Formats: sequence, C-alpha cells, structure tokens
Amino acid sequence: MSQFIVSPGLVGQRLDRALAKLTAATRSHIKMLIEHECVHVAGVVQKAGYALRLGDVIEIAPLVEPLAAAVPQKIALEILYEDDFLAAINKPAGMVVHPAPGQWQGTVVNALLAYWGWQESPASLRPGIVHRLDKDTSGVLLVAKDHQTQERLAAQFKERRIHKEYVAVVVGRFSALQGEIALPIGRHPSDRKKMSVHARHSRAAVSRYQVISQAQAMSLLRLFPETGRTHQLRVHLAAIGHPIVGDAVYGTRAMLRDLPPEGREFPRQALHAAAIEFCHPATQHPLAIVAPYPADLARLIETLQFDKEERKEKGELPSFVIDRKKKIQYSKTKSQIT
Repeated sequence: MSQFIVSPGLVGQRLDRALAKLTAATRSHIKMLIEHECVHVAGVVQKAGYALRLGDVIEIAPLVEPLAAAVPQKIALEILYEDDFLAAINKPAGMVVHPAPGQWQGTVVNALLAYWGWQESPASLRPGIVHRLDKDTSGVLLVAKDHQTQERLAAQFKERRIHKEYVAVVVGRFSALQGEIALPIGRHPSDRKKMSVHARHSRAAVSRYQVISQAQAMSLLRLFPETGRTHQLRVHLAAIGHPIVGDAVYGTRAMLRDLPPEGREFPRQALHAAAIEFCHPATQHPLAIVAPYPADLARLIETLQFDKEERKEKGELPSFVIDRKKKIQYSKTKSQIT
C-alpha cells in the first residue's frame, strides 16, 4: 500500500489530479483505483472530485486482476419484483453485490447480467447498482435496468427519500423499547477494514430501532437507518452494547458468553434488509417491496422462541407486501419518462 500526506501545494486540488502528480499511474488507472475503492483519504473512500485538505493522508491499495467489465454467470436469483425499469432481488447472505478486488465473479452483478441476457456489463463493473448490502447481510436489493433509472434512484438515496427497514437479532435486552442512535461514523483509527464511532474523521449517522421481542439474553429488532454509512447498523448497535448476533467483526467473545448455542454459533451477522419503500422513478407511484427471511434467520428466530404475539402485534415484517408475480410493462417513451 502506498501512502502520501497532502502538502500545502496540493491543498484544494481534486483527488484524481493530485494522484496523477504523486504517482506514475495513468489517469485511466487512477480512475479505476478510485472507482474500486482502492483509494482512501483519512481512512474514508472519497470520490475523484474530493478537494484535498492540508495533512490529509492518502492511502492507495493495489488493484489486482483488473477487469474491463463484469461477465455474466448463471447464478440463481430470487426476484421479488420486476418491471421494464428496475428489479428487486432477495440477496442471499454470502453473496457480494458487485465485482471488486478479491472477488471478480459470483456476485449479484454477474448473476444479473446472465438473467437479463447481457453479454457483459456496459463499461462498468456495477451496472444497475444503486446501493449495497454487506456480503453477509441478506435482503432486498434494488437494481436499475438503464442508466436513467439508475441515476434517478441514486438521487432518491442521496436525498434520503428511500426508506429501508431491517430486522436483526442482537445481543442483550433493552430497557427502552424504542430509541435513536445518533453517533458519527468513520474509519476505525487502527483497523482500516472496520468503521468506528471514535474515528478522527467521521460523518453524521442516525439509526432508529424498535424492540419487537426479547428472549434468552437476545432481542429481535426492527431497524430504520436514516443515513447510509458503511456498516452503520452493525457499528451503531455494537457502540451501545448490543452487537448483532453472529457479527465477528463488531461483536466480542465476552458479549456472547450468556447466549444459548444457537446465538453463539450463528455463522453470520443476523441482519436482514426486510423492506424498502421508494417512488418509482418512471411512474412516480410509491412502491414498497418486502424480502422474506432466509431459512437460517427464520430458524434462529423460531428457535429462540421470541413471543409470536408480540411479533404479530408490533409488525415484525412491514405490512405492505408486493405480489412477487406482479410485473408492470411500460414502453419507454418520452411521455412516460419525464
């Protein structure tokens, strides 16, 4: 990994232009490094146009096995909703969203290319991707079928007009059955693969929670992230002493001692993106999509014997449900896409 400290002569310059001066890399290679999140400034992934500040530490990780485009692979996908403009899938735990250094194949993008019949991604390793889920987080993921839809969905995310709901099993019991966690998040000061609420350079982050039921030193929660920071829910819950069950990155062994075997041995973070609500970028109609639990999480919830009446009363899963067979067809005319 290469490292540079921003000197007075580079203050205010764009990140990509400064890297062209600091390294022997071509502009195209610098662009690829930035797009694949190999460049961090003060521990945070930044865009090409980021204006450098005095003393900023720029870290550049090598980009290995670079690919020009993702290739299609026949991988089964659970399609929750689809029309001419977008689709929503129920991403399984263990699946990466898009190709990146360390995993160029076997991703959601590879599967989508085959499902859509595209021979390769159009000049990008992230065609249609407007948001992401961690590799070991399951649940609903929106994907766009064209550039205009992708841009419009991205704008809704940026303006916080897309609402997401998660369900998680966490360590410990809560005295307050609902609350808000407002702690800024940034890159961990010593472990660059982790995020932290104690970072030197952080960004505002807000998460709300509602306790659905509690049993056996664990709680079943509904979670509502109001911002979209990396690992936000995992970091926030760990910060208040309630790490997500199975989270090997943000949990600790000491916190697992009082859990039954089902909780101690759960193989991934017990976090599921249960639902998403947004305005359809073409029709302008509200659309809500729910992702059923994967088998492992459903089994954990049942095994822990969370109160079924509480779960029903508080709405463990959102009440809005899309018929997964429903498909709406549109011809993409200018009159319909404004």
